[in-house]
Amino acid sequence: MSKKSRSKIWFLVHSWVALPIWFFVLIVCVTGTLAVVSKEIVWLAYPEVRATAPSDDAQRLSFEQIRNTIKQNEPNLNVGFISQPDGDYFALNVRVTFPEGRTTNAYVNPYTGAIQGFAASFDFRQFTRALHGWWLVPFTNGYSWGWYLVSLLGIPMLVSLITGLVVYKKFWKGFFKPTLRFNHGARIFWGDFHRLSGIWSIWFILVISVTGIWFLIQAILGDNNISLSSRAPAASILPHASVPLTADGKPVPMISLDKAMEIAQQHIPGLEASFISPPLNAYSNMSIAGRSWYPLMFQTAEINPYTGEVASTHLLSDRNKIEFVTESMRPLHTGDFGGIWIKLIWAFFGLVLSMMVLSGLLIWSKRTALATLNALKREAKTANQAKARPEPAVPHVPAETSL
Repeated sequence: MSKKSRSKIWFLVHSWVALPIWFFVLIVCVTGTLAVVSKEIVWLAYPEVRATAPSDDAQRLSFEQIRNTIKQNEPNLNVGFISQPDGDYFALNVRVTFPEGRTTNAYVNPYTGAIQGFAASFDFRQFTRALHGWWLVPFTNGYSWGWYLVSLLGIPMLVSLITGLVVYKKFWKGFFKPTLRFNHGARIFWGDFHRLSGIWSIWFILVISVTGIWFLIQAILGDNNISLSSRAPAASILPHASVPLTADGKPVPMISLDKAMEIAQQHIPGLEASFISPPLNAYSNMSIAGRSWYPLMFQTAEINPYTGEVASTHLLSDRNKIEFVTESMRPLHTGDFGGIWIKLIWAFFGLVLSMMVLSGLLIWSKRTALATLNALKREAKTANQAKARPEPAVPHVPAETSL
């Protein structure tokens, strides 16, 4: 076998070995697309997850009214945090504790305060995100190796984007003259589709690949106990002397949830509070969180439940430049920051990216299969020619005679 033939064989082996990797990339892209709209899929499947108004003129209750209604309807339940998911069509998530100590999340109607159902311990949303994010490999000691495996794909994705732009000369022309030929065979169609979808998905591929690489860096930093956060420890514990006492030993009155939210909004202009947690015990603060003008980050406030004093805040201005970038990575990756329309855009381009990987996989596997078939034919032809070639005649040498 010639040196050139050996090189081709090694290249074909390399191509076939890489085939499972691209199947893995395809599965990650498909599961990521499902994960983006997983909450909406649960919303479609389960009525208890929906925020259904009893009438057209019904008004949403405040968080304090929600808590009071739950206590009135279910006096044995202890109400914990209350959270509004991203989208007012979702029911509220309320943490409740049963008398025996079991805790779970309840779906609460924001118009009536009624508990519509309880969240499963591992629902479709959690399944798709775990399958996409770390392939269901458990976190035993630090980050899961599945997390590393998935986030590593950000590197070849970014390299593929760069090399694709280099190979496809004057790619910007595809924005103005898109080409997708349907009547020239499967190879032409998938080739056109691959190029066209790649052009229109440049921004999305860049976002997904860069944020994916950040998840890899995040895991490495986390497993080595390296933190980039400049946030000081929250003042979550009240000094014993600052907790007021009553003469009869009854619980000290606390400010309402609505009052706490009002105080937080006064200190954080534009805050749209979507999370509030009452004190966990007599020595802890109320916690309030929400987004404001920059939708990729939450701002938080901790408030003394007895005096209404703001104990601590964590604002956008408190982040350094590195934090401002790194804390924006997750919502940029998941599209979970601007309501249903952002999610639909992310899901659409996730589907396009999945189809682009599939088209590239089809083109590449077909070429590899044809190249393998041709290589086998060449080897067979070479072997047949070698068998058919006549052996050279051996010249007859007369025996020497003795003198």
